[in-house]
Amino acid sequence: MKTDLPREPDTEEDSAFFHVSVLSRELIAGLALRPGGHYLDATVGGGGHSRLILEAAPDTLITAIDRDEQALAASMTHLATYIDRLHFWHGNFAEYQPNNITFDGIIADIGVSSVQLDVPERGFSFRLEAPLDMRMDRSQSLTAAEIVNYWDEVQLSEIFYKYGEERLSRRIARRIVEQRPFHTTTELALAIAQSVPRQYRYGRIHPATRVFQALRIAVNQELTSLETFLGIAPNWLKPGGRIGIISFHSLEDRLVKHSFRGSTILRVLTKKPIIPEEDELANNPRSRSAKLRIAERVLINSKMQ
Repeated sequence: MKTDLPREPDTEEDSAFFHVSVLSRELIAGLALRPGGHYLDATVGGGGHSRLILEAAPDTLITAIDRDEQALAASMTHLATYIDRLHFWHGNFAEYQPNNITFDGIIADIGVSSVQLDVPERGFSFRLEAPLDMRMDRSQSLTAAEIVNYWDEVQLSEIFYKYGEERLSRRIARRIVEQRPFHTTTELALAIAQSVPRQYRYGRIHPATRVFQALRIAVNQELTSLETFLGIAPNWLKPGGRIGIISFHSLEDRLVKHSFRGSTILRVLTKKPIIPEEDELANNPRSRSAKLRIAERVLINSKMQ
C-alpha cells in the first residue's frame, strides 16, 4: 500500500464512516472493467465503488482520492483486504497530478455523502444542531459560519441564487444579515423558515434546503473544482478508457453533460443520464436524485497516445 494520508483510522468517527454507494451496478457495467487495469476513484468516500471494482476484475489497482480525511481513513479500513492494490491521496481531485500515469477508468461520485449529512458536528444538515461548518476538508479555514456572518447581503443573495437556485434569495439574505450572528445550523434554518411566505414554509421541501446546498457548494468551491476536474481528467485516460460521473443536482449534471459533449477526446456513451432503478430507490431513498453519465476516451487529438 502507498498512501499520502496523514494518519491511520483510529477514532470511532472514522470507523462509523459508511456510505451507501449509488448506481453501483450501472457504474461497474459502464466502465467495462479490464483485468489488471488501473482505476482512479476521485471521490472514494467509504470505498464502496472501489470495492466493487476490485472485486469485479482480477489484479485491478485503485488510486483513491478524497478531500475528506475522515473518509480516506475509513476507506483504508473498509478496503483492508485489498490494501496492496491501493494508493491513497488526500486532497481536492481538481489539484491531483497523476505524474504520467494513465488510467483504464475514472469514477467520481460528486457532492456530500450520507455520513457527512448524518454526523452532526460536520454541520451539513439543517435537521441536526451543530456549528455552521460544512467543510469537506477540515484543514481549510473557510466555514459556513464565516460566509453567513461576514459576507455582505449581495454576496449571500448571489450564492443562494447561483448555487441553490433559490428564487427568494434576496429576501433570505436580507433576513440573515438583520439577525446575524448565527452559531448553529438549526438557528440559521429557523431564520430562513421565518423569512419566507407561509405556503413556501410548508412546501414539499424545507425552505432551508437550497440555502444549505448553496452554502456547502460555496464553502467547498464544489462547482469550480468539478469544472477543473472535468477539464483535465479525460487526459488521464488510456485510449478506450472510460470516465463515469455521478451527480446529484442539476448544476453538477449540467457541467458534466456539457464537458463530455464539448470534449474533443471523449465519446459520450450516455445520451441521457442513467438514473436508479426502483429496487435501489426502495432500498436507498437518497439515491433518487442521482444521475450517471459515462464517456470513453478516443484517439482523436489525444495528447497521450
